[in-house]
Amino acid sequence: MQRTNFGGMACSIARTLDVIGEPWSPLILRDVWVGFTRFEQLQADLGISRKVLTERLNHLVEHDVLERRPYDQRPRYEYVLTERGTDLVDLLMVMAGWGDKWLAGEDGPPVVYRHHACGEISAAGVRCTHCGEPMHARDVDPLPGPGAAA
Repeated sequence: MQRTNFGGMACSIARTLDVIGEPWSPLILRDVWVGFTRFEQLQADLGISRKVLTERLNHLVEHDVLERRPYDQRPRYEYVLTERGTDLVDLLMVMAGWGDKWLAGEDGPPVVYRHHACGEISAAGVRCTHCGEPMHARDVDPLPGPGAAA
């Protein structure tokens, strides 16, 4: 199936979707982050076909989100997050926060996050890089940046 290429758009959201916008990709990143690094582990946890998993892993490696590392004498590989991949997990944590707030139901969130610095359970969120205050869509004005389309 041919995918639409969003990578050429002058929009950071579109460019990000070009890398991880396919539904399996964020779930693969989540699994690698929590420790499922081998093909068989990913396939078993996700219930994804070998063909689709291979395509998604190759795509994520090609976009420097995952790194493929050999772990056996025969060519067997594990997958680890790159710096880009780790930054994308931050995005996934914010998505999880939205899901926890709006979709978790009476049982509550399926995962909680313990902050290394203080040891407390906390929710991920977006904060201003200048003042440290929380940032929400209602608190900002999107303005054209240096890479905006003419």
